[in-house]
Amino acid sequence: MSNPGQHMAAEIAEQPAVLGGLVARRGEIADVAAAISRRPPRFALLAARGSSDHAALYAKYLIEVLLGLPAGLVSPSTVTLYGARPDLRDVLLVSVSQSGGSPDLLEFTQTARKQGALTVAVTNTPASPLGGAAELAVDIGAGTETAVAATKTYSATLLALYLLVDAVRGGDSSAAAEIEPLARQALEVDVQRAVDRYRFVDRIITTGRGYSYATALESALKLAETSYLAARAYSGADLLHGPVAAVDEETAVLAITGTGRGGAALRDVLTTVAERGADVLALGSSAGEVPAAVRIPVPSVAEELAPVLEVLPVQRIALGLALARGFDPDRPRGLNKVTRTR
Repeated sequence: MSNPGQHMAAEIAEQPAVLGGLVARRGEIADVAAAISRRPPRFALLAARGSSDHAALYAKYLIEVLLGLPAGLVSPSTVTLYGARPDLRDVLLVSVSQSGGSPDLLEFTQTARKQGALTVAVTNTPASPLGGAAELAVDIGAGTETAVAATKTYSATLLALYLLVDAVRGGDSSAAAEIEPLARQALEVDVQRAVDRYRFVDRIITTGRGYSYATALESALKLAETSYLAARAYSGADLLHGPVAAVDEETAVLAITGTGRGGAALRDVLTTVAERGADVLALGSSAGEVPAAVRIPVPSVAEELAPVLEVLPVQRIALGLALARGFDPDRPRGLNKVTRTR
């Protein structure tokens, strides 16, 4: 029998090599991007569930900011449960699924293709039903993931989506050239103080702005599924619109704060929650510049790539908290590797 957290720890450690390998295969992704460019879409839709849904939100920011196209997250049940058949001519659908085995994403992708969409599957299992249903496919190449909580497949999905969008806009992926050594640096950051300080909290709020909002969402999911914390993610813009009323001295706040525009927009939010007595854990490339009880620095990189690095110490915190609280993150209760919904 394996030691608690053994698989999750091993797969967290694999990520720099996985990310480096993905950059080395950027030519394959550029070929998919070229096919998209030959059929320029009016707008983009993204379909995903779970951690992949957070990656899809990240892609939404990439598409809207870097490509100047409107993008939206689909509700698969409009097709699978309600039988909707929208007109998707000249629309790009990107279906994101690490396993490629979710029935609702498969059905939505099949229907979207029939309705005229250019369909792209971004998956760790290119031979999966989803990979076969889409017209184009991007293999994130993370290798078999044995941990239930997604780690290397999540970060690799983020990078694959970045490389795809960057190639569509005519980029050369140069911003990602050093992602492997930067990822190694991000994994070497000491997170033990955060684990020691927050091991007894019952609830935590995670927050971020812009590209890093996806990291806040993924952080809340990781903390909930490995440590069974009552974790809730908010955009920094939404946090002050009402949820801040629930913030007090008993509240832990994990803030994803970088050096770009999103991080700058979060600073006033963090000042407010700190004034309310919240215990703030700041994580990111500008962690040292905001009011916080604990700061975890992350190497600086182009803002649109920051989520690839930000999530790495988050995963280590989730692993450490689970073990400190007496849980095995490799066997989270009630969870399976593939969740089948319709």
